[in-house]
Amino acid sequence: MSFNLSTFRRARPRAAASITVLAMLGLTACGTATPASTNEAPPTDLYGHIHAISIEESTQRVLLATHNGLFDASGTVPKKIGPTLDLMGFTVSPTGTFYASGHPGPGSDLPNPLGLMESTDSGETWVPLSLQGQSDFHALTANRDAIIGFDGKLRTTSDGKKWVDDGPMAPTPYALVSSPQSAVVLATTEEGLWRSADSGETWSAPSGGPKLLTAAFADSNTVLGVTPEGSVYLSNDAGLSWEALGAEVGPATTMGAISTEEGTLLVWMDLERGVVKFSYDGKTLTEVAP
Repeated sequence: MSFNLSTFRRARPRAAASITVLAMLGLTACGTATPASTNEAPPTDLYGHIHAISIEESTQRVLLATHNGLFDASGTVPKKIGPTLDLMGFTVSPTGTFYASGHPGPGSDLPNPLGLMESTDSGETWVPLSLQGQSDFHALTANRDAIIGFDGKLRTTSDGKKWVDDGPMAPTPYALVSSPQSAVVLATTEEGLWRSADSGETWSAPSGGPKLLTAAFADSNTVLGVTPEGSVYLSNDAGLSWEALGAEVGPATTMGAISTEEGTLLVWMDLERGVVKFSYDGKTLTEVAP
């Protein structure tokens, strides 16, 4: 089944995106992961819509990059962090530095688009780094070596200032995700999953495996991904091979994941009904109370 990732571009409300997904695929959203609670998620107008979910490694805070800024969703009540910015792209580097892109909020004197912004105080304040007034990165990730972003072109930078445009064999991604402690980067595309083993310098074209809409590394080797139909897949070798978990959650526009010391995977997905938390114990994907 084919799909067009450009339809899913992140400058869209959650409901509209989900309607488009279902209309294209002729599906109805259904979740067969075991539910744990019927508690309602925070109202979506608090966020506008969610562009990225990242887990801060040092604190394990669940960070939501939204149309209305950055939020800490670790507790029962989301907490706003820093200024109101439309964070179209957002990522946390292995060193704890936050990077973001998008558009300024009301009353801001920041350039539009924001280019690449940096925060070294966990999102409280932001400093422009490069491409201000030029680039709006809708996909953004950072690993130990580089920052990789897509603003119509796939670009990489080692210092946040000097960018290199990837060549004609580079993918056109919907989502970019990277291993926190290695040079592996994955790109979800309508052709399939592309993989780089050298921080985006070169890419391997898809060769089988699931066509994922979004994905997230839980640790250096463990990756979870969701197809446009809502099927959940797992890789234990940094995206080289995949297995279906047999769980259907519905289309997820973005997701984040971590691996606990006990080996359980905790996963947050932005679904039609809101941000939903799951746990995976190696056998069953189970919904956790929000």
